[in-house]
Amino acid sequence: MISYELGVEDLADTRFALSPLHETVCSLRVLREPGLSAWLLPWRRSVVDRLAGLDTDLLLSLVAVRRTLPDYLTPRPGGFAPSFAEELAAVRRTSPDVVRRDLIDTHAPDPVPAPLREVAGDDEAVAALRDRICELLRHYWEIAIRPTWPRIRLLLEADMTYRARQLALGGARSLFADMHPNLRWDNGVLYIDRMIGRHHVAAAGRGLLLVPSVFAHKPAPPLSAEEPPMLVYPSRGVAGLWIREPVPDAGALACLVGAAKAELLVLLAEPMAGVEIADRLDVTPSAVSQHLRVLHATGLVTRSRAGRRVLYHRSTLGDRLTDGRPAD
Repeated sequence: MISYELGVEDLADTRFALSPLHETVCSLRVLREPGLSAWLLPWRRSVVDRLAGLDTDLLLSLVAVRRTLPDYLTPRPGGFAPSFAEELAAVRRTSPDVVRRDLIDTHAPDPVPAPLREVAGDDEAVAALRDRICELLRHYWEIAIRPTWPRIRLLLEADMTYRARQLALGGARSLFADMHPNLRWDNGVLYIDRMIGRHHVAAAGRGLLLVPSVFAHKPAPPLSAEEPPMLVYPSRGVAGLWIREPVPDAGALACLVGAAKAELLVLLAEPMAGVEIADRLDVTPSAVSQHLRVLHATGLVTRSRAGRRVLYHRSTLGDRLTDGRPAD
């Protein structure tokens, strides 16, 4: 078990971030073990054949038998949504000592696999291995993650919106209540069960960074107890990301409420703010506002306040009208 002790200031500094690098590295687990998630099998089938020119032995050697990953390849995001290039540039600056330590710790108590044998060499050899891994990850990102990153990002942002609402309405207990069965909040301490590591970390004013992930199969803090408190956790809605179901009587719904309002109803399977909706649909906020007023007045959409933002969400009646269809 790993636990994070969070004081009042740490809770006040709890925030979310997106990380394309985390998604890229975490996806290697699914590539190596297809049985981790049935929902991700369509993604895996779509990329396997396109990886023929890459050194997949080196890629998959980054995942240990116990499914741990090197901390230096999943660094703490420097902002809310850094680009993949920015995160990879930070990894390229990792010192050989840290690379060597993390690769060994990731595979311990087993020896590092043959593709990583340079960790036993001098700093120059380890730096060369680091650079080769970074270049390999860059190619892998372009093939396996970047084509679907816009859809992945929208799903992760929807999850963060939901979690922020849970935090605003019910505090930390509500935030972690349905995040994952392995998480438990009790008296200022977040317990992460079924972990290989066994350590307790006092946040001590460093806050907690939460990173939703499509490819994480369970909550994953850094392997090292020396790292600042961070938790990568499974995002909601992954089941619908690559499996698209047709809408029953879609034409009838559009005829009933109009095409624009029908599209809005489908989109609002998750709580969203008006500005987010406008960005997603590439329309003006004023146009979205007009449609939302009508949908709210007819009971098809509910609204609630989360801080300074007003979040809109499909009502039970709206769910019935759309047959509970998730957004594409």
